[in-house]
Parts: sequence; C-alpha cells; structure tokens
Amino acid sequence: MAKVSFKSIRERAEKRKGGPKVVASLLPKKPNNKALAKVPDDRVLSDMAARVFSAGFVWSVIDQKWPAFEEAFLGFNPKRLLFQPAEFWEKLTSDKRIVRHPQKIKSVRDNARFVTEIAAEHGSFGKFLAAWPADDQVGLMELLGKRGVRLGGFSGQYFLRFLGWDAFVLSGDVLLCLRDSGVAIGTGTSKKDLRAVQTQFNAWAEESGLPIAHISRICALSIGENRDVARLKETMQL
Repeated sequence: MAKVSFKSIRERAEKRKGGPKVVASLLPKKPNNKALAKVPDDRVLSDMAARVFSAGFVWSVIDQKWPAFEEAFLGFNPKRLLFQPAEFWEKLTSDKRIVRHPQKIKSVRDNARFVTEIAAEHGSFGKFLAAWPADDQVGLMELLGKRGVRLGGFSGQYFLRFLGWDAFVLSGDVLLCLRDSGVAIGTGTSKKDLRAVQTQFNAWAEESGLPIAHISRICALSIGENRDVARLKETMQL
C-alpha cells in the first residue's frame, strides 16, 4: 500500500498545473453507468477497433482516417459483419481507405463475435460494462483478454476509458506515481502488479470519493514530465 495520501498527490498535481480548476479541466468525463448502458453495440465495436488499430500507430492518423474505417467496416454493426463472407475480409487487406494490417482487420471480425455473444448474455455490451464494478478492473481486463482479441494491456485500458467506463490507464507517469507513493510494482503488467494497482486505486477512491478514472489521471499529472496544459487538452490521453 502507498505511504502517502491521495490528497498530497492531488495537491502536487494542482501545484504543477496551475491550480485545482486547471487539473479539473484535464480530467476525463465523470463515468456515467446509465449512459454507458445505452451505448449501442456498433459503437462498442467501433471503439474496440479504434484502440486496436491505434496500438503502435500515430493516433492522429487513425482519427483522421476513421470515417473511412466506419464505411469500410459497415458502420461496425457486429451482426452484419458476422454475415460477411471470407471475400469481404480478404478485400479489406488491400483497401486503401484503412490501415491494411491483416491481423488487426481479422480482430474486428473476432471482436464482432465477442460483442454479439456478450450482448446475447446481458442485453447489450454497454449493459454488461455498466454492471461491472469499478473496483475490479483487473477481472474485467482478464475477461477482455480471454474472450476478446488484441484487447489486452493499453488497448483494453484505453477502450474502457474512451467508452466511459471508470478505468485506470497505466501510463508511464501513472506507474511512476504509484512507485513514488510506495506501491511495490514492476512493469504493471503481471497479475501481481495489477492486483496491487487495483488495491491502491480502490483505497484512494475510498479516501477521496473520486472515480478511479480521475485518480489515475491526477496521478499522471502529478509527476514526470510537466507537459504543457494546452497540449494535454488536445490529446487527453494520459
């Protein structure tokens, strides 16, 4: 467990960034499970694909191309995609509208099946996520890794964050904050590390009353390179 309170971490972030209002302006939207439960399955699959294709790539390029991705992948309608023949997927590997990465293209088909299966079990993928407790992201990440494709690590964390689930993201600065606070972790990828991270975030959430997504973000703002506020507002990716 950490040797410092979250209050001291928040104060450090506010001092670095220019005050409480500036820090508040850099936080992701407060998680809203009612809104999350209403997210259509096609938007879930679209976000999954966006995070998969963004991995190891320049995010701004993917963002610029995304309308073409939506067109090429039939609006990311999971059931419609699952009806497409093998020829449809083969043609996508030479489609200049998108990033022609065969394994990532295949992941869309596989994750369409994953989304459809979860929706059949829970009513929709959004309802499934809305019902999953924020104090067990580790368990949710394990499920994404086992039943989804290419949704481990950062891709899964960013998928949850961007979709609006109350997720931590273990960026380099967040890991540095945790270690600096006395949490004994390595790279943040082992099961032992992830359990330690979850335990600490749960404790800080109880202490502060803040969503875990906000705690994660404030940790990132409190240490490491003191990035320009304007640039952070453009990216909002810590």
